[in-house]
Order: sequence, then C-alpha cells, then structure tokens
Amino acid sequence: MIDVTFPDNSVRSYEPETTGAAVAAGISKSLAKKAIAYALDGEVRDLSQPLGGAGRIEIVTREDERAIELIRHDAAHVMAEAVQELWPGTQVTIGPVIENGFYYDFAKETPFTPDDLPVIEKKMLEIIRRNASFTREVLSREEARRVFGEKGETYKVQLVDAIPEDQDVKIYRQGEWFDLCRGPHMASTGQIGEAFKLMKVAGAYWRGDSNNPMLTRIYGTAWRTPEELKAYLTMLEEAEKRDHRRLGREMDLFHFQEEGPGVVFWHPKGWSLFQDLIAYMRRRLRADYAEVNAPQVLDKSLWETSGHWGWYRENMFQVQSAGDEAEDKRVFALKPMNCPGHVMIFKHGLKSYRELPIRYAEFGTVHRYEPSGAMHGLMRVRGFTQDDAHIFCTDEQMEAECLKINDLILSVYRDFGFEEIMVKLSTRPEKRVGTDEMWDRAEAVMRDVLKTIEAQSGGRIKTGINEGEGAFYGPKFEYTLKDAIGREWQCGTTQVDFNLPERFGAFYIDSNSDKRPPVMIHRAICGSLERFLGILIENFAGHFPLWMAPTQVVVATITSEADEYAAGVVRELRAAGMRVESDLRNEKINYKVREHSLAKVPVILVCGKREAEERSVNLRRLGSRDQEAMSLDAAKALLLAEAVAPDLRSAAE
Repeated sequence: MIDVTFPDNSVRSYEPETTGAAVAAGISKSLAKKAIAYALDGEVRDLSQPLGGAGRIEIVTREDERAIELIRHDAAHVMAEAVQELWPGTQVTIGPVIENGFYYDFAKETPFTPDDLPVIEKKMLEIIRRNASFTREVLSREEARRVFGEKGETYKVQLVDAIPEDQDVKIYRQGEWFDLCRGPHMASTGQIGEAFKLMKVAGAYWRGDSNNPMLTRIYGTAWRTPEELKAYLTMLEEAEKRDHRRLGREMDLFHFQEEGPGVVFWHPKGWSLFQDLIAYMRRRLRADYAEVNAPQVLDKSLWETSGHWGWYRENMFQVQSAGDEAEDKRVFALKPMNCPGHVMIFKHGLKSYRELPIRYAEFGTVHRYEPSGAMHGLMRVRGFTQDDAHIFCTDEQMEAECLKINDLILSVYRDFGFEEIMVKLSTRPEKRVGTDEMWDRAEAVMRDVLKTIEAQSGGRIKTGINEGEGAFYGPKFEYTLKDAIGREWQCGTTQVDFNLPERFGAFYIDSNSDKRPPVMIHRAICGSLERFLGILIENFAGHFPLWMAPTQVVVATITSEADEYAAGVVRELRAAGMRVESDLRNEKINYKVREHSLAKVPVILVCGKREAEERSVNLRRLGSRDQEAMSLDAAKALLLAEAVAPDLRSAAE
C-alpha cells in the first residue's frame, strides 16, 4: 500500500495500481464525473494512469487552470483526426499547445486555405460528440516505426527516431485514430467541449528549417466555456482595432520598408513621441544615474572577453573594416547590448568602495538579428533603443539597489497607467557561468527582495518564480504588465551579474585596500523603447493622454474670416510649450473633425467669426460629440494644466 495526501492534508492508502479515476470515484460520484485528469506531486497525468507511488494528489476538473492546456492538447488531436478523415493521405507532423491555443503542421499536396477551416470545425464537432476514449499505449521503437511507416507517416518515423533512448515511445488513441504523443490527455474527446475555433492557416517549414519541406500550419484556440471563447475573440477584435501598425499609419508616426528590414523610419510625429518618452525617462533618472554613451561598433575581442561571441554570436551583426593595411583588417560587431561598454567606463580610473554604488544609464541603440518571420512592427525589430542602466555596487548593497530599482520601475508603470503588475524571479539555468556559491548568494538575496516587494504592495503586485529561466550570468526579475484589454507584456528586468566585471578585470578598492570585483546589476524599465511605444499605442488605442500626444491640439476654422485669429491662437499655445497645428482649409468643420479624430488628436479648438470677435474657442475632445465654449485664456490654462507630465505634476505637488 502507498499513502496519498490530498489538498486538505488528509491521507489515504491505496494499492500502487490504483488509477486516478478510481481515486476520484472513491471520493464521490460527482467528482468522478467532473474529473478530467489528476496530478501527483504537481505532475498532471491521465485518469487511467496508476498512482505508482506515494505523493500529493489533486483531482483536476475543468474549473482548474490546468484544464485549459489539456483541452487545447486534446482539441489539437481531434483537429488532426478531422483533417485525415476529410483528406486521406495528409500527413500529421507536430501539434503543440501554444499561448491561447494550439496548432498542427500538415504535409498535404495542396495547402489548406481559410475556406477549409469551417469544414474542419464541423468534422471536429462530430468527433467530439462521438466521445471516444483517449487510451495510452507504449510501443517499442521498431513497432512504432513499422506502424507509422505502414500509414505513410514519414514525418512521424523521423520523430520516433528523435526520441531519446531513455524515453518511452507512446501513442494515444481516440477511437480508431492515433498519434505519437507524450500526453497527458483527458478521458475522452467529449470532455473537450465545443468552445473552440480554428483561427488561420500559415506556411511552416518542417522543424523550422528553410532547407526542409514547407508544411501547412492550422492554428486554433480552445477554452473551457463558450463565455471564455467569446471573451477571447472579442479581445482579438479589439486588439486588431488597436494594432500599432495600423494606428501608426493613421497617426503618421512611422513606417517600415524592405531596404531597412527590422528598423524604424520615424516620421516627425512619431519621433516627437519617441523623444518625449526619452525626456520623461531622463527626468526620472536624473537624481540617481549618470548618463553615458558607449561606442556602437566594437572589436570582436571585447565580445569574446564578455562571452557574447560564444553565447550570442548568431544574433550579432558583424562588420569588416574597410582599410587596406593589415592592421586595419579587423572584425567588429554592432553592439547587441550596452553592458560591456559600461564596464569599460567603470574601469576607466580607480574606484573606491566609498563611491559605490555607481549607476550608469544609457539610451543605447543596439542591433540584434531576428529572423524575418519573427519581426512584428515595433514589437520585434532588429535595431532598437534600450533604456539601459548598470549599477556597480558591493555585495552588501545589492538588496537595497534591487529594491530601489523596483520602486522606480513600478512608479514609471503607474505614470503610464499600468497598475496590474507581475514580478517573477528567474533562477539559474542549466547552462550558466559562475560558481554555485555565487548563484546561491544572488538567488537568496533576490528571493528576499521578492518577498519584500509582495509585502510592501499589500498583495497588489503578484509575484512568482520561473525556475531555470535566468540569464546565463545571473538570476533576474522580470516585470510583466497588463494592458487595457488584458494582454500581458514582459517589459522591465533586473539582472544580478557576478560574472561580467570579473571577465574584464573590473574592480574597486575596498575598506581594507584590497581589490574586489563589483556586483553588476543590469536594469531596464521600458526595455526596448520602440516596443514600449508599440505597447502604449495599443494600450491607449492611439488616444494618448494630453502630455504624450504627438499633436496635442488642432485649431480648426469654420470660416476664412477666423483664419488670422486661429493663427494667433496657434502662436500663443506654441509659445506656452504645446504641440499645436492649424487647419485653415476651405472644408466643412465636420470633415475636419472626422479627419483629426482619425489621427487621434486629443483636442480640437474650433474657431469661427464670433470666437474671433470674442477671443474664445469651442473645445472638442477626441471621442466626444459635445463641445464646450470658453474664453481662450480659460482653454489655455485648462490645456496647459492637463499637458503636464505625471512626474512633473508629482514634483509640483
């Protein structure tokens, strides 16, 4: 007999061969009916799988968050079965669960089209309603190769060959159909439910290699309830409306073109927005950071010393010097990150422990290779600007510095309206540098900081652990924020590094006059400023608060008799520091309002003959049909107060 502990800490004894289904049935009939899987010591298993040994058990139902992955996994298998029923001879390759859904890659002589998706969905519903049981089998490698070879599934044979020798070869059946799979699955296809939808088709190379055949990928999504599916589809519709690429065109902010793949062509309004973001960040850093600038192009020897040449070379852009003389024949790299340059600045001149912590900040442009298929507007580019900083401190100062950084990051996010924040600690990866003692010390300090962050926020800031997800040189905090429509974006990071200063021989003189390598803390708040702006554009749907808007006010005339007065209003507001444009065209005012509303201008001041005579304006806000008549002086005072950035407003208060 083995002892199994339940969530309420009660303990029951079972034979090792007892299945999860039997455990659920022994508790209650209603639980057995609701159960879709079970977890033993956190490992989710099929209900048909025996316990095997002692541990903590949880019966998984559809209400459990873990149910979503099971539903999507099973839906992927049902989609594959539907495809092969509809188009015999189609080969099934790989079909994983992904964020918000699943996909499967198929080898088919004629690629699928979007018109095929409703047909596949109808067949999937039919299979789900058959309610066939999922059953698990373990095959020998020879048997698995034979079975899939006889089916003509050549890609599956390759997958069998790729399974490590110490792992079982497993298949899962649902009725007569089966596929190679590690599991787990729910009890039957009927437990998937009908809250699913196929989303799109795309091309995908076998195993992601462009030298391999092109397959057709079908994406789908699946949820626990129809309400969850509807909410997700509504969010996607809203996300499409907010797409920063579309809004960037409508607001005339930026564009991309083939001659500069992965780099941004900023238009005047977009560049104004970008520079306002940098100006805001500079103000936030002014009290504690010294701004520096490191070279854009550095010899590969520096990157060899830092370790990036070995760890990151495939993502670096390399350049060859153009000189004819032998000493000029050198290989350089466009910097993919700013940290080695900051270590060089720290090394220049002797540093005492009394000077620490030293905090360097740089709005540094970096270049990193991204595959063409991975690039996505401002969100993923090859050339971008980091709001980067590096703190050089003593071991004893590390905890206080991490907390100081945390306060700054959370404050910045609040200024942009982000209140729902998640902070996760990523711990040591399998491949890493540095001693275990260094990692133990850094992780212990950062775990304490994480507890303090949670305690100080009163639970408002959620925290978690990403085991094994740290950088190769040290553990890190990752800050994830939630936008206006519920999407999560990972932005800020705090990374402790015992490695890089030592690799470059950087040191400070301690109180005993000995040389000591400093602790280096890498810090970013926005991360990529381009990406952060993309997030802001989508978060605000282009409706920026007045202090950020690239064009804050348009002064539009009803009649040419007000042109001279309108031009004076523009001059007066510009002199006060506002970003203002005029619209004196011979067009109807409703046409002008629609056009500037599409460009997301927050405020339109409408001027006619009477307003010119009375030195007044009609103030109209974006998204409202109402307008408010007021004196120009009152409008000016109101707008100037609204246009103050939140950090300056806080300082004034």
